[in-house]
Amino acid sequence: MRPEDRVAIHEAMEQQTISIAKAGITTVLNSRTSVLAAANPPSGRYDDLKTAQDNIDLQTTILSRFDLIFIVKDMRMYDQDKIIASHVIKVHASAQTASSEVTIQYCICYHVSAAKSSKIYRYIQYCRTECHPRLSEAACAKLQSDYVDIRRGMRQQANETGEAAAIPVTVRQLEAIVRLSEALVKMKLSHVASEGDIAEALRLFKVSTMDAARSGINQHIHITPDIAYDIKQAENQIKRRLGIGNRISERRLIDDLTRMGMNESMVRRAILIMHQRGEVEYQRERHIIVRKV
Repeated sequence: MRPEDRVAIHEAMEQQTISIAKAGITTVLNSRTSVLAAANPPSGRYDDLKTAQDNIDLQTTILSRFDLIFIVKDMRMYDQDKIIASHVIKVHASAQTASSEVTIQYCICYHVSAAKSSKIYRYIQYCRTECHPRLSEAACAKLQSDYVDIRRGMRQQANETGEAAAIPVTVRQLEAIVRLSEALVKMKLSHVASEGDIAEALRLFKVSTMDAARSGINQHIHITPDIAYDIKQAENQIKRRLGIGNRISERRLIDDLTRMGMNESMVRRAILIMHQRGEVEYQRERHIIVRKV
């Protein structure tokens, strides 16, 4: 993201305001809306050899402002790929034969969906205007206890791995859990959040943001002596290929070393380890590698 875009989204997601200074007009507007964002990893595909921080490649100040963060991977599974391919082919194949029925079906579906949309709209408006839930004492106690446990677990993880989480758990995440629980209560047209609502909000938070924060932390565990030797060999070749202060395209470096007979996975892991030690750094959205030490 460009620096000016980061500044703009910080204010909108933190203070819920947007400052405008154009055409001689300087004012502050409210930004009462939800933000749904999607992004690809810097390399175009989630790399399990890299940490979550390297894959997400966004400042923690921005990540911490999202209530829920999901990592969606394109897993190579034969049965699932076959089902998806079959569905896409059927959609395109049936588009030709069913063209004469499209108009009638569309009209029927439109009237049904319009009626349903109207009910959903009135339901959402009623939830917003009439339901202003608050946490019960029991819910507050549970939320406080679970938040402290989550923070303790993140500190223990950092001590064991020596690395901070890609998505830190701060007071912003506590507020996120409160917002989620209040949203669940509004859906039930209720006014008090119970322990069950807090438990469900915590479950959503754990299967999304917490799983994303833990992603990749175990990637260096269970390295066999053979793998350790291959990684060390890759590191030596990287140092020979790239002098201190020099830079090279990551893709070119990997291609050069694989042509020498090295495993691409081991080369990537060696680059990652050197990056974590501060021996190399990434530039230009991770396309360029610079040797520092």
